[in-house]
Order: sequence, then C-alpha cells, then structure tokens
Amino acid sequence: MIGQLIIEGLAIGACYGLFAIAVVIIYKTSEVVNFAQGEMAMLSTFIAFHILNYYHYPFWLAFILTMAFAILLGVLIEFLFLRPAKHPSLLGLIVITLGAEMLLMGLAGWKWGAEQKEFVVPMSYQVTHEPFPGMIINDWAIAVFITAALVMVLLFLFFKYTKLGIAMRATQQNQHAAKIMGIRVERVFSIAWGFSSLIGTIAAMFFASRSTLDPGFMLEPFLRAFAAAVLGGLMSIPGVFIGGELLGLIENFFGYVWPEWKPIVAFVVIILVLCIRPSGLFAKHYVKKV
Repeated sequence: MIGQLIIEGLAIGACYGLFAIAVVIIYKTSEVVNFAQGEMAMLSTFIAFHILNYYHYPFWLAFILTMAFAILLGVLIEFLFLRPAKHPSLLGLIVITLGAEMLLMGLAGWKWGAEQKEFVVPMSYQVTHEPFPGMIINDWAIAVFITAALVMVLLFLFFKYTKLGIAMRATQQNQHAAKIMGIRVERVFSIAWGFSSLIGTIAAMFFASRSTLDPGFMLEPFLRAFAAAVLGGLMSIPGVFIGGELLGLIENFFGYVWPEWKPIVAFVVIILVLCIRPSGLFAKHYVKKV
C-alpha cells in the first residue's frame, strides 16, 4: 500500500512540478507571477481537443500544432497585456494577469461551453502494469515520468549551453546590465512567456486526461503548482520540481489518512513555507538594501 501511494504521489507530483516550472520560468525572467498561467494552458488544451475531435487528426500531429499555438499564445499575452504597462506596481501586474485569466476563461466558455468533456490521449490512465507484486503503475504515470525527465534535461541544456538560455539567465539577474550588454530584454520576456505556455500546456494535457476538460479545470492544479513553487523556491527550477514531488507525496499520504482534508493541503503548505522559510527549500533568500 505504501509503495502504491508513493508511485501515485510522485506521478501527480511530477505534474505539479511541470506546471510549477512554467510559473517559475516567467517569474525568474521578469519577476511576474502569472495568474493567467492555468487559463493559458486550459485554452491550449481546448485547441488540442478541438483538433482531435473536429478535424480527427492523429494525436501527435494535434500535439505539435497545440504546442505551436501555446507558444504563440504566451508571446501574445506578454505583448498585448504586459508590455504596454510601463513600470507597473506588483498589484498592477497581478490585476493584469487576473484580467487575462478572466478573458481566456470567458473565451473558452463561449467557444466550447461550460460542460465537462473527455480528453483522450494515447497514454491511458486505465491501462495498468504490475512491475512488482502489489505495486501498480499505469501508462499515464509512465508518460508523466518520462516527459518530466525529458523537460528537465532539455531545460538544463538550454539554460547552460545556448545563447538564448544564457541571455534569459542574465536578464533574470539584472535587467539593466543585460540591456547594456546588448540583450533585447523585451524579446527575452516574450520567449520566456512562450516557453512557459508550452510547458504549462504539456502539464495541462496530463491533468485533463486524468480528469475532465472544462474552462475551470486548471484552477486547482494552478494552486497546487503554485504551492509546489513556493515550497521548492520560486527562483530554482530544479527546486520547484522537487517541491512538486514533495507536495504530491504529502497530499497523497494526507488524503489517504484524512480524505476530507486533502483539498486544503496545498494552502497549508503555502502558509507554513511562507512563515518558516519564505525563500522555499531550495532557493536562497535575498534581502535588498535601500
């Protein structure tokens, strides 16, 4: 039983970690917490649903088209909503992203309706394997683990060895110095939003295939991913993924013992971490001197 709880906790935790990475990529680059992250991923997942069910394209072709749409959506959101705001306050940034969230949710509801829909992917949650006696793992969990590992490796290589990745790191450390060195900061912001939207959409497709698809289906996963980011540290990509895994395990074991209290675990984690270690488990706490 314990082994099964660990596998299920790690699988859903990997999803939380993937989506938390999407949140942190934007935060690391532009110090913006994007509250529209869930709805960006939700709209892109609806695009995949539309391609699969109305055009009957193969899944992998639909996946590629959806990833292209997700990147374009992220770039457009940054260009249309964030870039026109000159030196906005933290509250202003929150309001802007919340406005984008409401707009995207309303657009999805208008186009596809509010009823729940089934989102089918080749990696079925119902197809299971038993690698060890008493321990069951399904195709969905296997796909999550493989995808998460691949994303982490590609991100490591991207940020360490590519010019664009180094430019994004430089922009995160000091935007003014990056501009002096010739880095086009606005372009870096747009690319960061595009990357973030792509990774968030991958996670959202896993969430939708595990439950159902509707305009509000990413509200709870976003809160849990945000809790994972806070737990791991908003400035550390490996940290937020580990935070997602820890949150998945905590939530799964807590839900097994007290099922009725499972929905509040993420909120308790956020409160405890902010009170005890505001920088998270794997990020350094910086104090600005004025």
